[in-house]
Amino acid sequence: MRTIEWHDGAVRMIDQRKLPHEYVEVEFIDYRQVALAIEEMYVRGAPAIGAAAAYGLALAAVHSKARSEAQLVADVKEAADVLRNTRPTASNLFWALDRMLGRMDDGTLEGIEQIQQALVVEAQALADEDVAVNKRMGTYGAELIEDGYNILTHCNAGALATVDYGTALAPIRTAWKQGMRVHVFVDETRPRLQGARLTAWELMREGIPMTLIVDNAAGHFIQAGEVDIVFVGADRVVANGDVANKIGTYKLAVVAKENGVPFYPVVPTSTIDLAIDSGEGIPIEERDPHEVTHVCGQPIAPEGVRVANPAFDVTPHRYVSGIVTEHGIVYPPFRKGLCSVVEGRRP
Repeated sequence: MRTIEWHDGAVRMIDQRKLPHEYVEVEFIDYRQVALAIEEMYVRGAPAIGAAAAYGLALAAVHSKARSEAQLVADVKEAADVLRNTRPTASNLFWALDRMLGRMDDGTLEGIEQIQQALVVEAQALADEDVAVNKRMGTYGAELIEDGYNILTHCNAGALATVDYGTALAPIRTAWKQGMRVHVFVDETRPRLQGARLTAWELMREGIPMTLIVDNAAGHFIQAGEVDIVFVGADRVVANGDVANKIGTYKLAVVAKENGVPFYPVVPTSTIDLAIDSGEGIPIEERDPHEVTHVCGQPIAPEGVRVANPAFDVTPHRYVSGIVTEHGIVYPPFRKGLCSVVEGRRP
């Protein structure tokens, strides 16, 4: 299941706002449409956002009216600025845009047509690599799972959060395919209910046993000894091992640590930002209050109520058991290991 792909000069993606009740694919031919789709969460999840941004730049190049190479480059860079301002927390967004611009500016391309073709090829390569990376993370992460494990996850870090296969769901999928008996507790994940709408949908489609729980029940199941391990995704991991992920992740990590349950983010190296030293430097997106005051379009709070709606929180590295990447599992202390995997080496 490809969340996003290139199709005859257009970007095709699943409209995740419609799931689980409707499966709808939409197509865009303008990078501004892709930027809006990222902002409005047609597509979400750090790796999928990165792929969407890359395809958005490819659209900008292919559909540019430029008559000179210089103008084409200017058009693409203008599109990159627009896309860069869509979601501030996800590291993959900036990584993907920098990779695409680096390909355009690497000095090997000449002429409008060659630049256009190269950016399409680069975006497709980035998307294909995401799938391969996720499967490698699944292999490493599955080593942490034992037969009969109960696994807790938060938000959606499955195929829908990536190009395909997933991050936090990758070890679960891999273990299931290896014949292990696993069961997943799925946090509903307020306010946008990505766990209830998306993770539950993915797991049920594959027949992986799961139980949907409200976010506030997670501590109960952890304390009761019914959770063996916690897997989450991440939108940014910084140099000291602090992890930014969907709001509610921090309290899961604290409760897991208190009860001796291992807590593992599963992240591609494109999510690791070594330029930021600690979680204090991670920008946290504040989203529309309507997401909190309404559920499925229906109001649930008094009109005019004051709302705070941070989309992410930061889990300090002291609560993190290890970080699963495509090059292996990084264990504390994290700095050296994170540098190694970003350089493509084993931690």
